Amino acid sequence: MHTGPARAVGTPLTALALVVAVFALVLGGAGAAFAHAGLSGSDPADGAVLKAAPQYVTLTFTESVSFSEDSLRVLSPQNERVNPRPARHVDGKDNTARVELSGKLPQGTYTVAWRVVSADGHPISGAFVFSNGKPSETAAVVATGSPDDTAVGRLYGVFRYVAYSGLALLVGAAAFVLVCWPAAATIRPVRRLLALGWVALTASTVALLLLRGPYETAGQLTSAFDPAQLGRTLTGRPGGALAVRLVLLVAAAVSLRWPARRTTDRTGLGGRLRWAGALFASALAVTWAAAEHASAGIQVALAVPVAVLHLLAMGVWLGGLITLLLLLRRRGSDGQEIPASAIGRFSALAFGAVAVLVATGVYQSWRQVGSWEALSTTSYGKTLLVKIAAVVLVLCAASFSRRWTARLGHQASQATATATLVPAVSAPERVRVAQGVGAPTPAAGQELGGAAEAPAADEPGDTAEAPRFEADAYRRGLRRMVTAEAVLGVVVLVITTVLTGTQPSRAAGEKAAVASAAEPQAQVVTVPFDMGTANHQGTVQITLTPGRVGENTVEAVVYTPDGGLATVPELRLSLTQDALGIGPLDARLKNLKGYWAAYDLRLPMPGVWTLNITVRTTDIDQVTVRDTVRITSLPG
Repeated sequence: MHTGPARAVGTPLTALALVVAVFALVLGGAGAAFAHAGLSGSDPADGAVLKAAPQYVTLTFTESVSFSEDSLRVLSPQNERVNPRPARHVDGKDNTARVELSGKLPQGTYTVAWRVVSADGHPISGAFVFSNGKPSETAAVVATGSPDDTAVGRLYGVFRYVAYSGLALLVGAAAFVLVCWPAAATIRPVRRLLALGWVALTASTVALLLLRGPYETAGQLTSAFDPAQLGRTLTGRPGGALAVRLVLLVAAAVSLRWPARRTTDRTGLGGRLRWAGALFASALAVTWAAAEHASAGIQVALAVPVAVLHLLAMGVWLGGLITLLLLLRRRGSDGQEIPASAIGRFSALAFGAVAVLVATGVYQSWRQVGSWEALSTTSYGKTLLVKIAAVVLVLCAASFSRRWTARLGHQASQATATATLVPAVSAPERVRVAQGVGAPTPAAGQELGGAAEAPAADEPGDTAEAPRFEADAYRRGLRRMVTAEAVLGVVVLVITTVLTGTQPSRAAGEKAAVASAAEPQAQVVTVPFDMGTANHQGTVQITLTPGRVGENTVEAVVYTPDGGLATVPELRLSLTQDALGIGPLDARLKNLKGYWAAYDLRLPMPGVWTLNITVRTTDIDQVTVRDTVRITSLPG
């Protein structure tokens, strides 16, 4: 292994430009994908008014989902549940959910409330209504807001932060010991850092495993200790991944009770420990990748190993930085300091980890975002932009850290070379010689024929302290830059954790597209009428946009029998809903020289509305015709 100082990066902007170019390439050619599931359709449809009560309610999602006994509830107008049995998949299709309704349902409006878990482990929820026979007022109460905006959801998010932090400390500190400086395993602060990482990751895993059940079902915090709910959690993929992670951590604690001195053996057990540590860290990372965003969507076979590499690189870099900072700030009583060669090895290791982070991050960004527009129009994209800015700052801090490392390594090399070139002064050899009678007595401490005493190395004016002063200055500079880099790394870690809980831009775009395709963009009705002349049958075309509850735009055009535009003195439109006794609502159409329009027609209820159209063809002749149009509810 190379033990010399790492060479400073001379052109960091070149690497950054390459990253931007690759980023543009992959984002420019992105296709469609899913991550969080979305509701793509339902039977009965949202806002439907049925002549007969349905036997089932069926939901179809954009990807596979899992659910519990209360995931799908159908509530009567009196807020009573009318599906006695839990939901099931339809014909083995994992992206469906169906419940059977009880016997005879009275007329009125029913509410369907659902909450399922998508393939990437995140719960999603929603609600819609349908009417049996005729619409009515409903007292059904449905929870609103984000599935994560609950006490359990917020607590679950906190422990996810703790879990990522524990992984970074454990993997980074272990990598530093096994790769950069094995002797650090005997230093108490480093051993405490390893223990802290293990405890944080183990405790957060236990908490996440207990909270997973109420997090998925929007249950109370006290239900976290329900054995039945814990059993259901363990059968799901997210819960199973957490259980495997806990087993790995316990097994590691049991198997690594070896004497710390054995880790300093660079040729024997140390080599095997490095391989065992790499396998253990990879297995831990898989428990994340197999149950989150990487496990759903396109290219899962590639996305999972990429996510594993991304997590490992994050841990090696950030946890290693914290370990290095701890050692740089250490002033032990034994005077032992981290050698420049170890700092150089970590500099090379960190550079490789950051390169892996950037490469895997570019791929994950392409996979989850999909387009340049999504970067500025979705929550995931905006959060990702903040992360990119933080990563750029990290790269700048890292380049300065490598420069300080190179200076420290260069100074250490010079000191070593100087020590090699200056030979050590040996003690003068005592030689027995004959002494003539009357010869002068040698001075005390001096033998005749002995060498002259060499000058002391620590006389005033010696320059031995200069290299030491420079080394201390370089270490202080490196310590400051490593501190800045570590702080920025923690920021990146926090943003990464936020991203894992945010709906990816691709999924948001696909969900909006599905909803848009499922909802009518406009309702168009064409009604024939008698123009008052023999064999002259005209038509009037009414367009309501968007054809939903709330404010609508109305445009009306009159056509002659041959399809040409007809000019009429007056055109009136009113709407009624006979089932509820609503109306007539006057559209107050205005003549806009060629067509008639109104831009503020408000419809208060979904369902079938009757259009009453009065066309005056002359000063004394007019005709009234009728037709119906279905108005849907607001998108949920």
